[in-house]
Amino acid sequence: MDYSFSKGHTMRAAMLWQRWMRCSALLCMAALALALQGCREQASAASRFHSHEVTGASYGRDWRMPDTAGVMRDQSLLQGPVSYVFFGFTQCPEVCPTTMLELAQVKELLGAEGTHFQAIFVTVDPERDTPEILRAYLDSFDTSAIGLVGSPEQLSSMAREFKVFYQKVPLELPATAGSEGAEGSDAYYTMDHSAGGYVYDRHGKLRLYSPYGAAVEDLAADVRQLLSE
Repeated sequence: MDYSFSKGHTMRAAMLWQRWMRCSALLCMAALALALQGCREQASAASRFHSHEVTGASYGRDWRMPDTAGVMRDQSLLQGPVSYVFFGFTQCPEVCPTTMLELAQVKELLGAEGTHFQAIFVTVDPERDTPEILRAYLDSFDTSAIGLVGSPEQLSSMAREFKVFYQKVPLELPATAGSEGAEGSDAYYTMDHSAGGYVYDRHGKLRLYSPYGAAVEDLAADVRQLLSE
């Protein structure tokens, strides 16, 4: 019996099979490379901001509050520049002055583009932060910063819209000669409040949440990215 044809056929089949396997492997590697490239591009797009991206959030949209000049402001205030909105009070010992100082540094890092970045400070202590006091406080950091001072009812409404927490915390009165410290004065208190800022793009859309303590350079990079859009 002649096995030469069968043997040759088997060898050719084996070679074809090996070629097919190599081609399949190459195709799989190419597909994997494309998939990895796509993942890298998606990751790059997702991580282009240092702050927390909140695009499409349903809050921070509908509010009204008078500024330090008594002009009623609303969402239209956010049209044009990139805006950073945060809540605080002038007697805040650390978070608020630190935030204002850092926002001034962001404007410096932006250079000429800094004129297109605005800070908006909403006081959570309208009882003590009169328009005059808040204006003087902001001017010590940035004369272009906008201060909002409303009634307790207006503040409550705006805080709910931004999901911001604030609360008056009574303090112990300082001890005087021959007396001990005591609680009970309505005028001697501090405020607990949410820290961090809401960053809007030039179209007035909420895009980012920047937590307190974020690096100034990172926030400046995020603002620059929004300005370029």
